[in-house]
Amino acid sequence: GIMCLKEWTTSARAKASISLSSLSRELTSSKSIHHSLQAVKKIKLLHQHRRRENTAAVNYNIRGHNIMAEKLAIAMSGGVDSSVAALLTKETGDECIGATMKLFHNEDIGVKREKTCCSLDDVEDARNVCYRMGIRYYVFNFSERFKEDVMDRFVDAYEHGATPNPCIDCNRYLKFDKMFQRMRELEYDYIVTGHYARVEYDEEKNRYLLKKAVDDTKDQSYVLYMLTQEQLAHISLPLGGLRKTEVREIAEKHGFVNARKHDSQDICFVPDGDYAKFIEQYTGRKSIPGDFVDTEGNILGKHKGIIHYTLGQRRGLGIPAASRLYVCDISPKTNQVVLGNNEDLFHLELTATKVNLISCESLKEPMRLKAKIRYRHPEQEALAWQTEDGVLHVRFDKPQRAITRGQAVVLYDGDIVVGGGVIENCIK
Repeated sequence: GIMCLKEWTTSARAKASISLSSLSRELTSSKSIHHSLQAVKKIKLLHQHRRRENTAAVNYNIRGHNIMAEKLAIAMSGGVDSSVAALLTKETGDECIGATMKLFHNEDIGVKREKTCCSLDDVEDARNVCYRMGIRYYVFNFSERFKEDVMDRFVDAYEHGATPNPCIDCNRYLKFDKMFQRMRELEYDYIVTGHYARVEYDEEKNRYLLKKAVDDTKDQSYVLYMLTQEQLAHISLPLGGLRKTEVREIAEKHGFVNARKHDSQDICFVPDGDYAKFIEQYTGRKSIPGDFVDTEGNILGKHKGIIHYTLGQRRGLGIPAASRLYVCDISPKTNQVVLGNNEDLFHLELTATKVNLISCESLKEPMRLKAKIRYRHPEQEALAWQTEDGVLHVRFDKPQRAITRGQAVVLYDGDIVVGGGVIENCIK
């Protein structure tokens, strides 16, 4: 058996080199094709580790098995993160292309170009970065799929009294589904994104793991909980081991036009964060007014329509009261918005559906974990388990405020993402 390696770019990869050397000895001493192929599999995993750690490209020829540098499609939003992810990927020596998903026309919904993550200006920024790096660049029009699987779901959730997370749906249905399909059509091996998270392979469990980013202030593992084993096996997240300040420094060093570009904050297709206004414009119909009621069902006044409210909301209610009132529940069946005190917002347990587990097959036995019920919500100690119907139950050690239907609950074991689901109900 012969194994030819290009030089490693840094001496910091000595450990990986030693591992490859030991595999080389394993191959040369191997007496069966079975053992050779097992070693090939191990080398592929090391190759994936090398790619994620941003070391140089490696070409192997082992008993006739060619394991060449991989082909990677880089999802580029036009922002600094995906641009630096593209640079780090190109420096590995792998074959790369840049690709931007065109999801909608900003001007059609009244959003300024520079305010979103998928505007015409963003396309030009991404194209400029690819040009500087000498890699091919594509724009894929996924606007029809985005309308069906993100915008329509967003509207439907609000009309049914839930508060959705469209960024998770965009990842689920567009970036890691539709983009995956296009990647396979082009015969590429991996998708690279600028998310701050890490993917590792656990040989003992024979599973890919999703882990938090090194920079906990930018960690995005919460919005990636829905990734499957098949998807994790074909994803590269080069920024997982970097801090945001380092990413901007890299971009400035290489003269990227977006080195100091602000991160997009709002939901990309909602103008000025006014969700109700967007929904009425999108659907062409006004939300139907109804009753504000207290926790006992007594009518307190009239509301403007349930799409104007979300759990925990205090401002804009227009109801005079001796103490502060908060939105404690929304009932689409009765078209009522329930108002109560701050204490009425706390619940001890939740249930979630559309469950995806990453680090294990199931949670048949209760497991001590930490859980997040919103992107910016601090993790909380909890007990989690699944019932026979697959529904996820999470019981917190302490009651949590404003557990909201439609949001994701994500479970963590240290820095490992166990999995998550969409919050369905909460229990006192």
